[in-house]
Amino acid sequence: MKGFILICLMVCVNSVFAQTEQPVNPQNPEQPVKVLDTVKWRQLNKLGLDINEVTFVNWNAGGANSISALLAIKSSLRYKKNNLIWFNEVRTRYGVNKQENQRLRKTEDELELISTLGFRKDTITNWYYSGRFNFKTQYANGYNYPNRDNAISRFMAPGYLFVGGGVEYGRNIEKLSFYMSPLTFKATFVLDQELADKGTFGVSPAIFDTLGNKIVDGENVRTEMGVLVTNSYETQVLENIYLKNRVSLYTDYLNSFGNIDVDWEVVFDFKVNDFVKATLGSHLRYDNDVKIIEETEIEDEFAEKGASIQWKQLLGIGVIVDF
Repeated sequence: MKGFILICLMVCVNSVFAQTEQPVNPQNPEQPVKVLDTVKWRQLNKLGLDINEVTFVNWNAGGANSISALLAIKSSLRYKKNNLIWFNEVRTRYGVNKQENQRLRKTEDELELISTLGFRKDTITNWYYSGRFNFKTQYANGYNYPNRDNAISRFMAPGYLFVGGGVEYGRNIEKLSFYMSPLTFKATFVLDQELADKGTFGVSPAIFDTLGNKIVDGENVRTEMGVLVTNSYETQVLENIYLKNRVSLYTDYLNSFGNIDVDWEVVFDFKVNDFVKATLGSHLRYDNDVKIIEETEIEDEFAEKGASIQWKQLLGIGVIVDF
């Protein structure tokens, strides 16, 4: 809901600035003054829906009927004037899957807000002094299916906030960008107390006495200060194939410096026509603070394992609409 509210706000702001009148030449009122450095607002909105379905009737090889859907919304608003650029973006995705004789399961869940403010000293250089804000979380509870009794994640558990400043290089900064911040604040939120008490996502766990009574609650926020390096790249590989690549590397100064958190996403969009596309994507993550939790042989008891590489692969076909 917050993402949709922000999208509506961005639309309103864009409409206001799009109605700016052009200055008039006092010597010739009918001839507008040519302005070289005008305020430029640009808004792009995309909505995509992918649906995959498999049905079997008397299929001798066997199989289970299934249907899945993925809704994705992306809205960006850019302000650019002279040497100043301000870029805002909302990305949200939610997917579900239903298989025969099974309950509905979540396959995708993401909400991300991005804001970058950059300034360069002249129009010749491609280097910007930049400040960046990034926030990520999810909408619904996550589970280790088929177990639905114990959620392993919830809304704002986790939630990730990055705020920092540094330098950014981009000849065409909306398509190719290298950003490096030597001082970036990172906050990890675990606002569900049950998950916080377990120490999930790197927060300090609760303290219990010998009888199992909780003495101190688990922390709800973990803070870090470190180095952030990112790269984003978009290009048209072939006539109907578009590549998007995003990499984020972060390491904390105080806690295990040199232990790098990785977030790397590669997406290929295959355009069929103006409304139909196919998508092939790969998303890899590694965070040393996110431990793998597995259910033990004892009911409702879980064991924590070490951190591991997280990988997600996406293949779908659907419709996309610009608005």
